[in-house]
Amino acid sequence: MQRHEFLARVRELGEYNSQEEAEKVTEAVLRVLAQRISPGEVDDLASQLPGPLGQFLSEVKPQQAESFGIEEFHRRVAEGTGARPRTAQWDACAVLTTVAMAVSGGELNQILSQLPSSYATLFGKPELAE
Repeated sequence: MQRHEFLARVRELGEYNSQEEAEKVTEAVLRVLAQRISPGEVDDLASQLPGPLGQFLSEVKPQQAESFGIEEFHRRVAEGTGARPRTAQWDACAVLTTVAMAVSGGELNQILSQLPSSYATLFGKPELAE
């Protein structure tokens, strides 16, 4: 999947008005995801995302993963986009569902294995949630 295809899918799923809005939301969500998964997994994910998005993810990679729940995930996305947490949940779903489409099944499983099952719905995989 190319960068423009990735952002077009985010824009479609999130019903955003512009490619720029989709890009802003994508970067905010990827930044928070990078905080939540291990640095090695960030690298693995970055290698499967379109060039500039993978590079962005590598640049924001923290030294170690933080442990926080889904509400905190939404709060941090909201902080990054200037939206309310409920809107941030919508944003996270649009981006992470696109991530799930863009990466291999093995990579998606690796990401999900590092997150509580409640995160599965953000990736468009509600059947994996508790």
